[in-house]
Amino acid sequence: MSGKEIMSEEKFYFQSEAAELLRMMISSVYSNRDIFLRELISNASDALDKRRIECLKDSELAENTKPEILITSDSEKKILSVSDNGIGMSKDDLIAYLGTIAKSGTKEFLKAAKNENAENELIGQFGVGFYSVFMVADKVEVLTRKLGSAETYKFMSDGDGSYTIEDAEQRPECGTTVTLYLRENKNPEDGFKDYSDEWVIREIISKYSDFISWPVVFKDKVLNSQKAIWQRPDSEVTEEEYNEFYKHLTHDWQDPLMHIKINAEGATNFKGLLFIPSKAPDNMFMKRESEGVSLYINRVFIMNDCKELIPEYMNFIRGVVDSEDLPLNISREILQDEPVTRVIKRSTQRKILVELKKLLSSDREKYIKFWTAFGGLLKRGMFVDSEHSKTILEISLFRTTHNDEWTTLAEYESRMKPGQDKIYCLIGNDNISALKASPKLEAFREKNLEVLLMTDTIDDFMLSGMGMNLPETANKLVNIARDEVSPYSEDEKKDNEEKLKSLESEFESLKKKALEVLGDKLENVRPSLTLTSSPACIRESAGNMSVQMEYSFRAMGQNPPVQKRILELNANHPVVKKLLEMSKVNDGKVSDILKTLYDQSMILEGVTPDDPADFVKRIDELMTLALVK
Repeated sequence: MSGKEIMSEEKFYFQSEAAELLRMMISSVYSNRDIFLRELISNASDALDKRRIECLKDSELAENTKPEILITSDSEKKILSVSDNGIGMSKDDLIAYLGTIAKSGTKEFLKAAKNENAENELIGQFGVGFYSVFMVADKVEVLTRKLGSAETYKFMSDGDGSYTIEDAEQRPECGTTVTLYLRENKNPEDGFKDYSDEWVIREIISKYSDFISWPVVFKDKVLNSQKAIWQRPDSEVTEEEYNEFYKHLTHDWQDPLMHIKINAEGATNFKGLLFIPSKAPDNMFMKRESEGVSLYINRVFIMNDCKELIPEYMNFIRGVVDSEDLPLNISREILQDEPVTRVIKRSTQRKILVELKKLLSSDREKYIKFWTAFGGLLKRGMFVDSEHSKTILEISLFRTTHNDEWTTLAEYESRMKPGQDKIYCLIGNDNISALKASPKLEAFREKNLEVLLMTDTIDDFMLSGMGMNLPETANKLVNIARDEVSPYSEDEKKDNEEKLKSLESEFESLKKKALEVLGDKLENVRPSLTLTSSPACIRESAGNMSVQMEYSFRAMGQNPPVQKRILELNANHPVVKKLLEMSKVNDGKVSDILKTLYDQSMILEGVTPDDPADFVKRIDELMTLALVK
């Protein structure tokens, strides 16, 4: 090795969760094993893209070689190899990219993978695509040399929970060769094919990898057309081809929810092919280079995850944009200030929103699937994008007490009762069941008034206005948690006020005790006639920050002023009536019961008690008292 001492073989072990995941791959009976070859070719294509970018940055790295993906097979020995002359990997890269599977999300993934659909979701998880080879191979070898380096390494694993890395004879050029020692085809009936067979290889490449932009060569013949799928007319592309391109682009296993084709001609010319995934990934918190929208210029790949083309609130979009009007040597810094980029971004945003609006009208079920996955993110656009905030609100869906459905604001308005001039809503945490159980809904249910149930953090900001350019409809939105919002007519309000006045003196001792015990949290304690079955609830004073907004700010590391609230006690509830009696004789248990009622009310707001241990202790003592009697 040119005088270099050969490194002895080093053995490494996958973490226990990754080893279990590998065992699942090896024992998989999934019928469509063909996709392992798609994954290897996609990885090779990515490596060639990265090499081209690095060579543009540093011309000294360029080598006089033709970029390609080479497939070779040996039917007698049952060996299949996929080789590229892309960017290659160092030893550290091998450990980081191949030696670590699914990283911090593995445990959560394995829990989810124990259902009957596990195999459909297995491929395409972060770092797992390469390991789909173990559905067809007993052993895998990876020979690689990184661009700009003379070091060549060999990675080997048979999927038993370990792998080895050693020095190897120098590869003639940078790149990676993946060699599979194929498993014996013992049972052709289960869909297992001979993946060293020439016609099997040709069929798979034709089906899954025809659009790869680099030549895929087998037996000195290029097997793929290399046609940019976004450049082809819709009539020439099947839905299956779009789906396969999406999977190549994203390494997602599932078909996308929908695709959006863009063909802009005029002062600025560009084409685009965008996709909306069928669901938010389980490991959404883990960033991948393949996320977002890739930028091409005249069909030449420039960069992945081009943030300048898509706003953050649309970062669920995947796909490509191909411009004719940008220079090939453009950098991210120049891209930010490029007028053409701004035109592309605005056009793309409009197109996405137009297509979503069409989907809402044409396929409600599919739109709900989109909304449950990405609606909370899209709604943020109302706060940051004044140009499109009206459109976003128009296509926003909200849960509602009306038949437990999803609804738009326009649909809610069509069901409003005669004389109703407000759209009632209730803001809570992301637990829809807890929100449905809120005591604040009781009076509205009694009056048969529909209430929107809002569980996204952005909903609170929407109600506050915050300078957003929203349609007139938004001005009708009122939060029923607010002290001033009531379901009653003016006559009913006056009648209730008279009844409450008569209760004031009776409640005085209890109010005094509550403010004494909870004065740092409450500005008022008062009887209520709007609660019908619950003993208590929390109300927001006019102008005060809601519970949800306050805790959202705290979660972001900010410290808003402590908000004092109103504790309403149901004057007709047996617990409150007993409390009134106890407060008049100065019973020592009144303080504990008031604290418990407050904590219970805050739990329904989605807030954990300040002292959970003390809360549990009080509950235990109250239960003991009740049971002993």
